Amino acid sequence: MRTLLFGGCLMVSLLLPAAAWPAPLRLVGDLWPPYVDASLPGSGVATSVVTAALTRAGYPCEFQQVPWARAVQGLGDGRYDVLVTVWYNDDRTRIGEHSEGYLANRILFWRQRGAAVDFDGDLDGLAEYPIAVARGYAYSPAFTRNSNLLKIPVKNFAMATEMLAAGRVALAVEDERVGRYVLERQPAPIQSQVEPLPTPLAEADLRILVSLKTPDHGKIIKGFNRAIAEMRADGSLKALTAQKGAGQGATVQ
Repeated sequence: MRTLLFGGCLMVSLLLPAAAWPAPLRLVGDLWPPYVDASLPGSGVATSVVTAALTRAGYPCEFQQVPWARAVQGLGDGRYDVLVTVWYNDDRTRIGEHSEGYLANRILFWRQRGAAVDFDGDLDGLAEYPIAVARGYAYSPAFTRNSNLLKIPVKNFAMATEMLAAGRVALAVEDERVGRYVLERQPAPIQSQVEPLPTPLAEADLRILVSLKTPDHGKIIKGFNRAIAEMRADGSLKALTAQKGAGQGATVQ
């Protein structure tokens, strides 16, 4: 059956002009579940949304998961066309063009359930509390620059939840969607002992970055933005994020 189907596709392709078969855009992202993860359906919620929008705009896609530094360098070199998850950054405009936001990241503080510590937007009010932060992650410029905070480096948010439950730190920092995803996979006692605070530390638009070395990169961005707007209007964006397990706690713009 595979041989027959291949033969049929080959025959059709010989009858159609080359322009009818555009080369797939080379999408790339680093491991960041549930946004990007090759082991998840659709390779994660962000990858699924980006693929759906670009396909809707007329661009077939293929995805590769690589470490962050290699993804950024590959985009700059033109080895990849689209980085699927970025926040706006002026420095990256030298290598790519940003889209409009397609999902919103809410960066939250997390605490031991029922603990007295709270956050009202004033970072200096947290100076007395040890805060678990994952190594190598960016949260917000104000948080990064604040030297009054006691930041405790940890391997990841899973370790941070264990430290919260044990009372070894007062707070941890993580994106809401990522935090809920990780917490749901922790042992039940830890799940029941950790909760997010309602006031976000920061909010940022999740975007794609299209390589300046990709032909028609501006056209691709416009097509993506238009497709995302259409998906918001017809409800398919909300349905897709919910279907991919990102509906709880997620903000769909």
